[in-house]
Amino acid sequence: MSDSKKFLMTYEGVKKLEEELEYLKTIKRVDIKEKIKVARSFGDLSENAEYDEAKNEQAFVEGRIAQLENMLKNATVVDESEIPRDKVSVGSIVKVKDFEFDEEMELSIVGSAEADPMENKISNESPVGNALIGKKVGDVVEVPVPDGVNKYEILGIRTA
Repeated sequence: MSDSKKFLMTYEGVKKLEEELEYLKTIKRVDIKEKIKVARSFGDLSENAEYDEAKNEQAFVEGRIAQLENMLKNATVVDESEIPRDKVSVGSIVKVKDFEFDEEMELSIVGSAEADPMENKISNESPVGNALIGKKVGDVVEVPVPDGVNKYEILGIRTA
């Protein structure tokens, strides 16, 4: 597994993953262990839906723990002092004009492990994020999308 993917992340993103990992290991594992114990007390495990559900939840949580540990082990944290102020990079907050909707919005460019489109945190690997990387204020980027092309003008770049 030496070819593990490196995860480019902001300091904030690493902290968030560490908090989730801590929660899963200290609280969620104990909750699931208790659910399994209670379900076992019901008797016959072959037809015990509570036991099956608890074991499935345990498998999901253990998988997520392994995923988080791998992401943190392979994380490359972006040094905020090295984020350029004049061009878009991971860690930048970019104010853009979306020509399709004729509106302005701010997008945070983050690594793929911490992307959350609902919070306007887009991955540097996403089509829009990738198109914005390296661009400067005043640049217009065109991003191919399934139903055509979206255009964005970079109005401002800052860091958090």
